[in-house]
Amino acid sequence: MSDATQTALRCGYVAIVGRPNVGKSTLLNHLLGQKISITSRKPQTTRNQVLGIKTEDDCQIIFVDTPGLHQAEARAINRYMNRAASSAIRDVDVIVMVVDRTAWTDEDEWVLQRVRQAALPTLLVVNKVDLLENKQLLLPHLQALAEKMPEAAIVPLSALRGQNLDALEGEIRQRLPQSTHFFPEDQITDRSQRFLAAEMVREKIMRQLGDELPYAVAVEIEEFRQEGAILNISALILVERDGQKRILIGEGGSRLRSIGTDARRDMERLFDSKVMLRLWVKVKSGWSDDERALRSLGYDDR
Repeated sequence: MSDATQTALRCGYVAIVGRPNVGKSTLLNHLLGQKISITSRKPQTTRNQVLGIKTEDDCQIIFVDTPGLHQAEARAINRYMNRAASSAIRDVDVIVMVVDRTAWTDEDEWVLQRVRQAALPTLLVVNKVDLLENKQLLLPHLQALAEKMPEAAIVPLSALRGQNLDALEGEIRQRLPQSTHFFPEDQITDRSQRFLAAEMVREKIMRQLGDELPYAVAVEIEEFRQEGAILNISALILVERDGQKRILIGEGGSRLRSIGTDARRDMERLFDSKVMLRLWVKVKSGWSDDERALRSLGYDDR
């Protein structure tokens, strides 16, 4: 093997797809070793495509975290999320389809049909295997998946526990095309700091109020300014009804303060700076079913 072959650079896009809530964002964060994609127990937490870039030695993997593909398209935001996920499948070099333990639902089947149509190298990740109470169920399930997807390599792992991620990365690297790297080696995402700040606030709302306000919330950053040692961030939280605003603020502002404290802690870690965070809540009815409102909030089909 010549030196040229040994040092051939590899680079490519890898879409992480699956139905909602199978652990796609958790997988991305643990592969990167840094949190750039927000997570909660609620399905459809991820709304936008988020790129996570991992450069090691001669290999650059550009992960595309996508919203969960789901069959119901009740509102404009659901249609937007499906478009974002579907376009990612068309524009990548490798697809990683994530499923949850031994479950296989109609939506998994629906996602599989889309993955098949793309006709790209595919890996099937069986996530959360650490949570399987009866480990003996795993082997027959993996065999059934191998029959269903003979063209895919199957990798059982636990994203949250970091188990078997090296095996997944090894499989991805083998399938990447030879190419120069597209991003500087120290860049970890294509998203702006403002976007990441808005997502941090939205994550804390989803985690604290996921049942009361599952999808009725959007966050807009109105100020993002470094002043000496302090990063000043002002975020506007949009809800659709007055009742939702009351829930979000909480008694005497207690809920909003708690959300702000949690978000600020994550921001200080991510931006490596002291953060002064101010939150406001405003009612804007119908934003989640209004294409124009969605575009103004950054849901832009890029």
